[in-house]
Order: sequence, then C-alpha cells, then structure tokens
Amino acid sequence: MARYILQKLGYALLTILGVVTVIFLLFTILPGDPARMMLGQNENAEQLAVVKKKYGFDKPLGVQYLYYMNDLSPVSFHSEDPSDYTYLSENKYNATPLFSVSNTTVVLKLPYLRESFQKNDKKVSAVIAETLPNTFVLAVSAIIIAIILGIFLGIISVLFKDGFIDKTIQLISTLGMSVPSFFSAIIFAWIFGFLLHEYTNLNMTGSLYEVDDMGNGKYIQWKNLILPAIVLGIRPLAVVSQLMRNSLLEVLSQDYIRTAKAKGLSFYTIIKRHALKNALNPVVTAVSGWFASMLAGAVFVEYIFGWNGLGKEIVDALNTLDLPVIMGAVLVIATLFIIINIFVDIIYGWLDPKISS
Repeated sequence: MARYILQKLGYALLTILGVVTVIFLLFTILPGDPARMMLGQNENAEQLAVVKKKYGFDKPLGVQYLYYMNDLSPVSFHSEDPSDYTYLSENKYNATPLFSVSNTTVVLKLPYLRESFQKNDKKVSAVIAETLPNTFVLAVSAIIIAIILGIFLGIISVLFKDGFIDKTIQLISTLGMSVPSFFSAIIFAWIFGFLLHEYTNLNMTGSLYEVDDMGNGKYIQWKNLILPAIVLGIRPLAVVSQLMRNSLLEVLSQDYIRTAKAKGLSFYTIIKRHALKNALNPVVTAVSGWFASMLAGAVFVEYIFGWNGLGKEIVDALNTLDLPVIMGAVLVIATLFIIINIFVDIIYGWLDPKISS
C-alpha cells in the first residue's frame, strides 16, 4: 500500500510539473507585451524598462521559466542583490531563510503566485484566497443537490422502469447533460430571477456576501446560492441519475436479489437493505470526479449570476489581460483537481487491495 501511495504521489508531482510548464508557455508566448499591459496608456520607454526589470520580462524565455519555477517552489533560491528579480524581499515572498551560500539564500516559503497587473500589485494568492471559498461553497452545494436528487430520480426510474415517468426522467437527464451550463444559467436567471421573482423572491444576480445599505458591513445572503447551485448541479445530477438507474437495474438482476425475493421480502426492503448500497459504487466514482470538475466548470455560472468566486475572477482577469491572476487561478484549479483525484485513487486502493497490489 505504501508503494502504491508513493507511486500515485509521484504521478501527481509529474502532472503538476507538466501543468505548470504548459501554463507558463501558454501565457508567456501569447501575443502582447505584459509590461505594456500593466502600464496601459501611461507607458514610456523608461517605465517599460523598469517594469521589465522588476518582473524579469527582460530575460530569455528559459530564464523566465526558471524564475517562475523558483517562485512556485516551496524551497527556493534568492539573490542578495536588490537589482535581481529573485532578491529576497519580505513583502514579496514572506519566506523563512534556511541557509546562505555565497550571495544566494535558500528559503522555505509558500508558493509565490506573483502580483496582479490590475489590482495595484495585490498578491495573486490574496485574490484567490478571497474568491476560492465562495467557489468551494457553490461546488459543494451543487454536488449535494446532484447526489440527493440524482439518487432519488434513479430509484424512481427503476420503480417505474420503461414507463412514462422513467422515460420522462431519461429525457430530462439527456437534456441536462447536453445543454451548456452558461445557457442553463441564462434561462434559470431569466425565469426564476426575473419572470417569477414575485413568487420566488430570488435575484438574477448576487453573491454569497452582500453589503448592507445601512452601513452595517457584509452579511450572508443564502438565497443567492440557490440558482447557481442548481444550474451547476444539473449536469452531474443527470449523470448520477443515469448511473444510479443502470447500476440499480444491474444489481437487481443478481442471484442474491432473486434469493431475497424468494424469501418474501418486499421490493422496497430489497432495494433499501440489499441493492442500494451495492449500486452506489459507480455513483461514488462519478461524484468524486465531478466535484473536482466543478471548480473549473463554475466559471460561466459564476459570471452570469455575479457570484464572486474564482470562476468570475478568471473571466474578469481575461477581460483585463491580468495574466498573473489567470495563471495563478488556473494553476490552483488544476492542482486541486489532481489532488482530489489522487486522494480518491488512494481511497480506492485502501478499500480494494487488488487495485494497489
């Protein structure tokens, strides 16, 4: 088991390294000068030179890549020369020095995701820390809705197999998997937030926290979570419903289920005590994958509903060409996706020794 865990962790590190490399190359070789993006209309030759020196944009591509890896690495190397990009600035890195060799200091720090181009040099890590919790709340709410309704609809489909109710649920599930999230978000916002607002009391847009008009600070507005959570949960709900139906039908065809029927147990008792638990295995697999995907899939949903999460922050950063925020947010989402999937693989290996052998 220990070897299996180390192997999975090794794969995770290699995958993260690949993701970091792709993100760096993708956003570095894009047309446009990052220094000009930062200065906008106030640029001049002298200011451009200062900005390029500060952020290492005046260096060759290979050196910039090493700078980027050095910023992300928990153990990094820093020059004692104030004019060097890697100069150990406390405000910049907030690092703990370990030891020094010649003019280089080795430090221990959290990954440095650099600073925003558009938010007055605000650290990208601070931007992500402010928005990621909102995305996490939205993703958890959506997956809970998908699990509860998906399992319920799957069981209902089995109870009314090949009937009108079953076919209706299958049709709705197919539509749920095929309709893009941004289109569903627009429809739900218009119908329940505008046309039926008098009855639902839901808003077309709104985030988890709102500012009190009387100057009493922020407060949580839970009703703003309802529509984006439902929209984000539609696709996994459809998948869970289909998987639950197919898995439950397969389990009900097993010999031990026929034995239970022969003993005189009711259909409800058979499903509750014997079939449901075994039918949930593929559902658990699907849910673990969908939860990680939701962190990335929330981009359009958050933007349309005005939900101040990481997805909306990415769209805003794309509109303003704030490359450090885009790179940092994509890297964090990719890392979380990898970690969740590796964690699920380790759990499977623990539950089923055959997998880890």
